[in-house]
Amino acid sequence: MKAAIRCRELRKTYAAKPPVEALRGLELEVREGECFGLLGPNGAGKTTTVEILEGLVEPSSGEVELLGTTWKEGERALRERIGVTLQETRFADKLRVDETLRLFASFYPRGRSVDELLAAVGLSEKRASWVVNLSGGQRQRLAVACALVGDPELLFLDEPTTGLDPQSRRQLWDIVRELRARGRTIVLTTHYMDEAEKLCDRVAIVDQGRIIAQGSPAELIRSLGGDHVVEFALEDPNQTAPETCLTLPSVRSARREGDALLLTVSEPHVAIPALLTLLAQSGAALARLTTRHASLEDVFVALTGRHLRDE
Repeated sequence: MKAAIRCRELRKTYAAKPPVEALRGLELEVREGECFGLLGPNGAGKTTTVEILEGLVEPSSGEVELLGTTWKEGERALRERIGVTLQETRFADKLRVDETLRLFASFYPRGRSVDELLAAVGLSEKRASWVVNLSGGQRQRLAVACALVGDPELLFLDEPTTGLDPQSRRQLWDIVRELRARGRTIVLTTHYMDEAEKLCDRVAIVDQGRIIAQGSPAELIRSLGGDHVVEFALEDPNQTAPETCLTLPSVRSARREGDALLLTVSEPHVAIPALLTLLAQSGAALARLTTRHASLEDVFVALTGRHLRDE
């Protein structure tokens, strides 16, 4: 499969005292037609990476290729072939929805019709509404429509569902799925791990200016060594250490999180009875115990030691 994006030894240093290395030799390849998720805590270099890909920031060194060309070789042509949705888009409040789309369409030599775009993002009934009267979710869908107006081959969605209610989030998920079905390439940044798991064919986790893990959500979850997580808390949190639990059968990793211990296990029906026996022998009183499937959030915490939403 051809690559829509290639980055080689991408570096970016910002002038400061001392200088700030935002990117440290980042390597990235995004395939045509896939939805690719870029995840990382604040300060990891994720935003810098996206801004370089979008042609908004110059890298200090390294190579960036989009759709078979570079920003230096064909900036205008690339602008016509990509679409960008920022975390927050400012619109003219005194324009109507359809007028806003016609304004953005005037920047492109060709593209999708206003009626088609309104239908795609579920705003047909709001076409004559003033932008100022739109809800937050409707404004975000309008921002996506503006990014789609040139019928882009490559679309950047920077945290498109942050702050939206669950229904608006799901509507934007449907838009992303429809675009992927049409063969478009999508680069998605998000703070919602469930969003990345459901929408992305592959994801990359960025930390300290480098990609520290990359693959499909299922592949990254399997890298934990277990498909399930057993979470438990004791009446006295200090009675059992994570290291003690590593001796139990089927337990692949253990970590403390708040007052709880989280065990990644391959066979919960083996690990849980062994855990209960261990607690009984040590006289520890169990406060709670739950089990669930391992998630991309568990991968992120295992790799970076922190939750993405906590950032």
